[in-house]
Order: sequence, then structure tokens, then C-alpha cells
Amino acid sequence: MVDRLVNSEANARRVSNVEQCFGVSGQPLSVQGRVLVGEGVLTKLCRKKPKPRQFFLFNDILVYGNIVINKKKYNKQHIIPLDDVKLQSVDDEEELKNGWMIKSPSKSFVVYAATATEKSEWMAHINKCVQDLLTRRGNKKQSVDDSPIWVPDSATKMCMNCKKTEFSFVNRRHHCRQCGQVVCGNCSTKKWLLASQSSKELRVCDKCYEQLSSGQDPAQNDTRPPPVQANINIDTSGESSSDDDDDDDETEQGKQNTNEVEPTFYQGNQ
Repeated sequence: MVDRLVNSEANARRVSNVEQCFGVSGQPLSVQGRVLVGEGVLTKLCRKKPKPRQFFLFNDILVYGNIVINKKKYNKQHIIPLDDVKLQSVDDEEELKNGWMIKSPSKSFVVYAATATEKSEWMAHINKCVQDLLTRRGNKKQSVDDSPIWVPDSATKMCMNCKKTEFSFVNRRHHCRQCGQVVCGNCSTKKWLLASQSSKELRVCDKCYEQLSSGQDPAQNDTRPPPVQANINIDTSGESSSDDDDDDDETEQGKQNTNEVEPTFYQGNQ
């Protein structure tokens, strides 16, 4: 299917249209051999609350961004290479269903589809693209050094490190870029270069810093419980942090019922 789309005019138009929707704030996407496999809206579990994001699945990358005007304008473009992407289904909650983890060295997070069928379609297409890409590149081994999935701000009112500091407008929440836990400022005064995530040093909690600086792998020595999924009814006062993810910006147009539109996956004759 993908091979038939590589040199098609329809694919070239679709890729060009995605570039235009992101405008000058986005990176060029027209690359020889790149195919737009599918697109649609998924609910991404952001730092403060779940929010709709526009996703574009190519045969070598996954692109997503904030919805400014549906199908016309997006911003905050993120590009994730598919080489090391791994998927893992997550259990349904009362208000969040049909979800799965997207894990990679550069960024990891949870998304939710509108229906179980859409979830199956997305996961099948992403996994197919990953496997095809690995095959084309000689079945190279995937990285096991995935970035953490952040614990949502609403999941805890207290520092997950010291378990003493209660969050408020004065005591703000911060995320450790190594383990994804929500911690207070006093428990995250250090930074470390996590090359797979950024070229700059990133905030890490004291426990991860000690393990990183001693040459240990924090993931192998971590005895803390796994990240808690969102409880969107919990009060999130004092949650903002100047160095946290920028996924929280959106416009009124972006809040429209975008999840009512089913995803589109392109076939060889389209």
C-alpha cells in the first residue's frame, strides 16, 4: 500500500497540505520516499488535562500538534521518529477509554481514541509502519531507553519524592524528565543531560540525579509505583511550571468537537 503511494501526486499534495497547515512554525515534511499513511484527532493526556491533538502518521515519523483551526491550522509541531516507537495498551477508566501509550526515547505519552475500532486502527497502522521501517533499515534493534510518561499534575497534591510538600501557588509542581514523577522544587534542584530528549540539560529529581551521577540506571533501580493515570476531577491549583511541557496552549477553535471526525487512513488508490 505505502509503496504505491510513494511517488503519487495525491500523496505529494497531502504532505504539502500538512506543511502548509503548520506554516512557518513547522519543519519541512516533504522528503523523498515519505508517505502520509493516515491522520486524525486523538485525545492526548497532557500535563494539566486531556486535550485534543491532531496526529499525522507517516511511514517514518509521527507528527502531532495543537489544533488552532480544525483541518486548516495547527501549531506546536512535534515530530517523533518511528524507529524506536513502541505501543502499549492502557486500561479504560471511567472517563478515559480506548487509550494506549506511545513510547520513544525522545518523548512518551498516552493518547485516547474516540472508539475501540479507531484505537485498533491507529495501533495497527503505527505498528505496521514501525515494522516496515525496521525491515527497510535492516531490522536494527530498537532502543530500550524510552523517555518517561509524565504523571499528570492532577494525579497528586503532594510531592512524589519527599511526600511532604503539598502543592500550591507557592509550591509549584515540576516533572522529573528521567522518571516522569511530579516533584517539588526542593526535590528537583539539579539538571542532567538526557541526550535522547534534548541537547540541553533537563530538570531531574534528586533521586534520579544521584543515580545518574553514580552511573546507575534509574529505571532499573526505581522501586516507586508506576505513573498514575489522570483523575480529571481533582483540583489542580498551583500546577503551572515555567519549564514544563508547552502542550497546554490552545484556542477556542481548537476546543470544538474535533473528536467527532473519524481518522483517515490512505490506501494505494487514493
